[in-house]
Parts: sequence; structure tokens; C-alpha cells
Amino acid sequence: MDRRNFIRLSSLGTLITGSGLAASCVYKNADSEGEDFADIAVIGGTPAGIMAAISAARMGSKVILTEYHSHLGGMTTSGLGKSDIENKEAIAGLFKEFTEMVLHYYTEKYGKSSKEVLLCKEGYYYEPSVAELVFNQMIAKEKNIKVLFNYQIEEAEMKSEKISRLRFKDCSSGDTRFLNAEVFVDATYEGDVFALARAVYRLGREGKEEFNEAHAGHIFFDFNEKAFLEGGSGEEDSRLPAYTYRLCMTDDPANSYVLTEPPHGYDRNNYVEYFNDLKDGRLSAPKVFKEGHGYYSDHFDTMVRVFSFTEIPNRKYDVNINPRPLGFPFVGENYAYPESDWAARERIFQRHRELTLGLIYFVQNDPEIPEEHRNLAMKYHLPKDEFTDNEHFPWQLYIREARRLKGMYTLTENDVTLREDAQRTTVFEDTIITGEFPIDSFPVSKVPSKDNKVLEGYIGMYEISPYQIPYRILVPEKVLGLIVPVAASTTHVAYSTVRMEPLWMGIGQVAGIAAHMSRELQVEIKDVPVLQLQNILIKNHQILTYFKDIDRADKAFDAVQFWGTKGFFDSYLARTQEHLSTEDCKLWLGIFEEITNNPEITIDAELNNNDQAVSISVLQNTLQTMNKSDGKNLQPESWLYEKRALESNVLRGEACMAMYQLYQETELAKDKNT
Repeated sequence: MDRRNFIRLSSLGTLITGSGLAASCVYKNADSEGEDFADIAVIGGTPAGIMAAISAARMGSKVILTEYHSHLGGMTTSGLGKSDIENKEAIAGLFKEFTEMVLHYYTEKYGKSSKEVLLCKEGYYYEPSVAELVFNQMIAKEKNIKVLFNYQIEEAEMKSEKISRLRFKDCSSGDTRFLNAEVFVDATYEGDVFALARAVYRLGREGKEEFNEAHAGHIFFDFNEKAFLEGGSGEEDSRLPAYTYRLCMTDDPANSYVLTEPPHGYDRNNYVEYFNDLKDGRLSAPKVFKEGHGYYSDHFDTMVRVFSFTEIPNRKYDVNINPRPLGFPFVGENYAYPESDWAARERIFQRHRELTLGLIYFVQNDPEIPEEHRNLAMKYHLPKDEFTDNEHFPWQLYIREARRLKGMYTLTENDVTLREDAQRTTVFEDTIITGEFPIDSFPVSKVPSKDNKVLEGYIGMYEISPYQIPYRILVPEKVLGLIVPVAASTTHVAYSTVRMEPLWMGIGQVAGIAAHMSRELQVEIKDVPVLQLQNILIKNHQILTYFKDIDRADKAFDAVQFWGTKGFFDSYLARTQEHLSTEDCKLWLGIFEEITNNPEITIDAELNNNDQAVSISVLQNTLQTMNKSDGKNLQPESWLYEKRALESNVLRGEACMAMYQLYQETELAKDKNT
């Protein structure tokens, strides 16, 4: 195997096993001075924050979850009505639990054969109100979670390099509140907690040379041909991809909230460039049609194409604002957002709201727009039964990228794409989840390419291969007692694939488990034992390693997931039903020796003299030489797919199971000796 594509742990501390010193659970109501106490504090009621709170609570920690708005769910409950996931086999865990509950809701309410069940796509598509209902149900099941709404974070108090407590403003009362916890989870889209804690972070785009990333920096990119255009310099800058609101709209007249007048601040000049887009064909059909990408043939070559529609249940649509036309008016409106105070952020929220409502009004009413286009646009309106306390408009602005932590590792474009002749993306020993969505960055500048094809900075759906995400990108370089599942340590290009809510839900699950382990073992976040963390994640159905040829029905699934993070496989094929070659067996045993810190494995002589396949008995004899386990429990019956003669060849999946079982025995023996 080419080990150039395998990255080992660095600076993650020593391996710690055993239960350690169990921290006493602390969970108090606010005292008379406005102070709250919890084992773990999760800041940000985003989908990642919700899953962090749930996973920590299920492990036994007392959790407080704070949210700036009066609703949970971030973008998933604010108009993003479809799960941004291309490969449903790549992300599971709590995200899968969420989709199953969505499917159950539609099935129970409308019937298994209903149109609503069909449109919910197995629970991956949903109305915002249904997503919020499901999140609330998930939270309500957990007795160890307390939710605090309308909490505006203002200060992080530090002792040495560790967060001691956070100060908030309770926007519902105006009171100052303090939140104490042993571990803090920054699940905000903005990275507000780590910024207040004075962690090092990035803002804007890296230059092409910094990490040798092909798509970094100033760039013009043809989204149809997936090719670079003339004029990109690759230089770094501080600009950010545009923010928008994601809309939920309906074509049901009985449920339509119709805009009868322009919004405050309306200026049609913000949108007139769209006439050139219509004339020049930039509102035409895409080159490639893909399900769920908002393509409706009757919208092509009309002004309605300034939006992208995806049908969801109950005559509603997830409506994105199409970033491909040159008239796209949102670029640059967000540059100051991440570093702004809350008053300035509120003004930015309002500006984006007015631009969005103005665009709807423009397309439906502007007399210069052809009448048939306006009539088509008038089919779609905000639904009366969504966002009922906000004039049917989403609560959460789509913060596609803000600050990004500078952590113990920086994930780059080179880690999420295939390098040279590699058949698999970078393998990380501390992998905690698989990512899979294309690189997708909204425009960064209003400057068009020389051929007027695209705005600068737009990298539209650049397809990549499934990739592994290392634990280290969640860990700040210096700030202690903090883990960061959302604004994690990546480059701008890598963030453009990581920034999807299904993946963030999975990373949030990791953060909650790691936070619990940190306090239970009384170790810092950076020293959480990764091997134990991975075992817990596997038991909770997290996908650590993606393969094309194996599913959960395979008895070796868990073992293959684990060894896929350790360098057993150099492609996306596990080939569990094929015979194990001598070459691969020796490679795997070497890795096994290394992670168990056991150099005393004696390789069976027959293995050294055999150039073909490995028998069951040879593998059994080799593994039983482990000096820290007598192997009594490692009988072939426990790791074979089916009982057969010991002289027969061992299968790759069986070898993975045998080594995984022995690894777990070895770790258990260490625990007993600790």
C-alpha cells in the first residue's frame, strides 16, 4: 500500500485507556446572580449543536444548549428542506435517526403510500416545521438537556488557556447571564466562542500556494465544464462566499402569503442586471440535470430561474437563490458579518431579508418582466403555516462560511480529493466521520469572468470522492476545554464541502461524545483517546470509512470501518469476501502491532513461506501469540462468516473481524490493569 496517502496522529497526546476518574455530574438551575451550571455547554442550536447535546446527554452528561434565536435547528428548520447529501451510505449516526423520524412522521400522518411520503425521500426532504418538530422531539426525549433560547453570547472568561465560563445577554429579559461548564462546544456557524476565547482562526480565502490547492484563492471556474477560466490569480483575500436566506414556498393558493407591496428599502436597481442574464442565456437549462438540484423545465429561460426549486411535501418547495446569474445581488453584503457585534449583525440580517423579499416582489411584479414570467412567479408564495411568528420568513440567515478555527490539523482540498494515482483520499488514523458532498462555494465577488460565464469565486458542485475527516480539526491549537464541530479547521476550499448540515450533524455527534469523554476521563479535549472514541462512534452507527462494496448487513462491517482508518485499504473496495493475500496479511499485522504497541507478535512460519493466500489456522496461530491476551476468546467460530475447515483460506472480512476482536480484548485487558 502507498503510505504517502496515510496520515498518522500528531500532537494528540498519549493514548489513555480505562474509565479514568469519573467526574461528578453537575447540573443546577440558575442561581440568584444569573448563573447556570452544567457538565457540558453547547453554544449554538444548529443541527450540529443539537446532535452534540443529544450524544453527550445519552452518554450521561448534563447539558445546557443555548440558542440565539427562539427556535432550534439552524438552516435545517429555516428553509433548507432537503438534506445536502449525494451518497446516503456515507453518513449515518444521529443524522440517520433524524431522517427516520421524519419518515415516520409523514408515514404516520399521511399513510405509507401517500404523495407526502414519496416526496419526503425516505426522510431526507422535509418541511421546515416538520424538521423543527423532529428536533424538538429528539431533545425532549433527553432528560439531561436544558435549552436556553434567546441567549446572545458576549464574553468568554479564561483561566490560563481554558474557558472558565461564558457571559450572555438573555435577549428575552435583557439580563446578563453566566454559564459554567467543564467542557464547552462551539456549535455556532460563526465560531463565536473560540473567537471570544482568543483562539487562532482563519477568515477569508487562502492563496493557492499556501496549501498547494488547485481551487484556492481568487478564481473563475466554469461550473458546467468543471474547468478553470482565464483571469483567476489564485491570490488570498478576506472575502467570503455570499450569504442568502433559504426559502420555503408553496403553490397552494389556500396556504399562500402573498406580497402585496414591496418590502422596506426596495430598489429595483438591485435586480435589473438579471435582464442581461435572461437575454444572454444564463437563466437557461443546466448542462447536466440532477435530482434535487432545483431544475424545472418550465422555469428555464424565465425570470423564475433566478430561484432554484426542489419539491418537498405538502405542495411546498425548498427554494435556493440561484448563484449562477451575474445579476446575483447578495455578494459582498456579508463581508463584515463575522467580526461585527450583534447590533451590526442584526442590520445585516435585515438587509438580506429585504433583498430576498425584494427579489420575490421584483420577479412577481416588475412591469419590465414579461407577463408570462410574472404569472409563473405568482404561482409561488411564502406558506402561511411556516415561520408563523416571523411573517412566514425564515429565522436563520444562511451563514455559508465565517470564521474557521486554526486547529491541530487543517483539512485541505488535497485531503478531500484523489491525489495523483491514489485510489482513495487521505486516510487519517484519527478519522471520526466520512464526508462526501461536492465542493460548492457561492460567489465571492461581483466581478464576472471575461467571457461573462460566472462570478468570481463561484465553485459550483465540483464532484469529489468520499473522504475522511480527522478528529484534530475540531481541536483548537491552544484554547482548552473547547471542541468545535461547525467552524472547524479547514481551508476555504475544504470548508466548501464540509459545510453541509448532514455532515455537521455527524460531527456534532462526535463533539458531544468527545466532550463527555473529556470530562469523564478528566483529560483535555486534545487528549481524548481516539481509539476509544472511534469504537463508540462505530457502536453508534457512525460511518468512519466509506466503501462501495459493503453495507451494514456484512458481519465484518464494524471491523472494516475501524481498520479503514488505520491503513488496511487503499481503495473504496473492502473485498470482504475475497481471500486474504500474504502481502496484505503482513501489512495488516504490522499496523495491528503498531496501534496495540505490541512488537512481540510472532508471524507463523507458514505465512512467511506462502506467497498466495492465508489459511484460517495460520492467522489464528499468529494472533494467539499476542503476549497481552491468551486468545482464549479468539476462537474461529467468533470471527468466521461460517464454520469450515481450518485449512481453508481466510477471507479479508474474517481477518478484519479477528483482528478487531483481538484489539478489543487487548484494550479491555489494559483497562483492567489501569
